[in-house]
Amino acid sequence: MAIIELWPQFLFSQYPIPKPYISPNINLRNRVSCQNSTSIAQFSHQPNTLSDRGLIFREKVLYLEKLNVNPEKVFRENPNLRTCPLGTLESVERCLSSMGIHRSAMGRILDMLPELLTCDPHSDLYPLLDFLLNEVRIPYPDVQKSILRCPRLLVCSVEHRLRPALLFLRELGFVGPHSLTCQTTLLLVSSVEDTLLPKIEFLRGLGFTRVEVSNMVLRSPSLLTLSIANNLAPKVDFFLKEMNGDLAELKRFPQYFSFSLEGRIKPRHAMLVKHGLSLPLQQMLKVSDGGFESRLFEMRLRALEGTRR
Repeated sequence: MAIIELWPQFLFSQYPIPKPYISPNINLRNRVSCQNSTSIAQFSHQPNTLSDRGLIFREKVLYLEKLNVNPEKVFRENPNLRTCPLGTLESVERCLSSMGIHRSAMGRILDMLPELLTCDPHSDLYPLLDFLLNEVRIPYPDVQKSILRCPRLLVCSVEHRLRPALLFLRELGFVGPHSLTCQTTLLLVSSVEDTLLPKIEFLRGLGFTRVEVSNMVLRSPSLLTLSIANNLAPKVDFFLKEMNGDLAELKRFPQYFSFSLEGRIKPRHAMLVKHGLSLPLQQMLKVSDGGFESRLFEMRLRALEGTRR
């Protein structure tokens, strides 16, 4: 059922219309004659509240559809949207536009984060713009790139989430030539205590020093976005037990963790083992499938020529 067809249900459920009270002492036959012209005129000029609310609701639905936002989804996930004025939505759009976000991209963001539709731009969004420009030092043209890469920046508290993460990352080494860019600002939405610090401690637990961990993270910032249980730990276990790897190689090539264990690491290692060959992690993983097969063929050919001599 279309969302426009549902608006009376929302309105009736929130604003039940009371039944009129009729006193038993009133003579219904004389009721019309007892009404004076003043009261009739006054009644005729009262606004049709239900009709007005329905019109406003319909305008909001049409506005959302023009933004390519699913009205039924966002009304369900953000009930406050039912009673907010259309001007609230328009102010949010103007704010996002001031950040360089084109209207064509807003629909995806607002559909993903319906709470944005009823936020106050001056207290919720403009502080983020100020933070990115003046504290993180992101150039204005790159602000929209940061947001499109990680829309959750828009709903994270600057004071309680973004600024503490920025301070932690700078202590880790994200300064100077390694400062955050529009490619790495997504790290700011991570909780220091629940996400960033545990990953640093996990890497330290493998035997790496703090300086070594910092260097690894600076070379491969995506390490801080990976799950310990689902990504880091299984890959370390496979590298040490199945590949008989040396931790020093992980220091040289921390990008190892960004490759799929099942899709790339295991299959390529199995092919090398099958033919009695080996490669450094970087040479094994960075090339395309076609490049790896060509390299494997050349290695097998050289090995075969060596046995004939």
